[in-house]
Amino acid sequence: MSKKLIAITDDDNLITTLLKDYLDSIENYKVLLTASNGLDLIEKLNASDILPDILLLDLKMKEMDGVETTEYLKNHFPTIKIIIISSHYQSSFLGFMFKTGASAFVPKGISPVVLKQVIDKVYDSGVYFMEDQIESVREQISSKAPKPELGDDTDLSEREMEVLKLICMQKTAKEIGETLFITTRTVEGHRNNLFTKTGAKNIAGLVIFAIKHNVIDVNNLVL
Repeated sequence: MSKKLIAITDDDNLITTLLKDYLDSIENYKVLLTASNGLDLIEKLNASDILPDILLLDLKMKEMDGVETTEYLKNHFPTIKIIIISSHYQSSFLGFMFKTGASAFVPKGISPVVLKQVIDKVYDSGVYFMEDQIESVREQISSKAPKPELGDDTDLSEREMEVLKLICMQKTAKEIGETLFITTRTVEGHRNNLFTKTGAKNIAGLVIFAIKHNVIDVNNLVL
C-alpha cells in the first residue's frame, strides 16, 4: 500500500515537530516536507520531484499566510489537498476557505485521533466537514445565493447529478462507480465535467455548489 505523503506548513516550530513525529509514527503515513510559511513551502515544492497528497496549513504566518498560500496552490499545485489547521479557527471563515480551495478546516485543538480521521477522509474523498460546519456554510451562502439560472453550458445531466449527490455523501470514485455500475474512469470524467460546469476548484466547492443550488438536503450529508 502506498504511503500518504503529507506536508506541514506552520511558523511554530514546536507544533511542526510534534505533528511530524506523530504522523510519521502512523503506518502508511510519511511527512514529505515541512515549511515555516507559504513562500518557504512554495520554494520547497518547486524544488521537489514528488508532491505531497495532503498539506496541513496554518492560517496566520509571516511572509505568506494560509489564505494566500491556499489561493496560490489551487492555481499552481491543484492536486494537493489542503487541510487548514489553525488556532484562528472561526466558523465565519468556513465558506470563504472552502470556496478558496481548502478541503477541510479544523481548529488546532483537534485531537490526534480526529486529525487522522480528517486526513484519511480528505485523502479518500477530497473533503471533510465537522458536525457543526455544514449548517454554518449553508448560512453563509444562503443570504447571497441567487436563484439558480443554469444555461445550456451549465445544465447538469441526470448522471452528473447522481455523481454530485454521491460526492456530497463523501463517496470515493471507486464507491461511486460501484453504486452506479460504471467504471472509476467514467466517474472521474463526470467529476471533471462537474468542475467545469460549476466552476468549483475542488470537492469542497462542489459540495458548496450542491448546497447553494439545493441539489442535496444539507440534513442528508454524511460527516
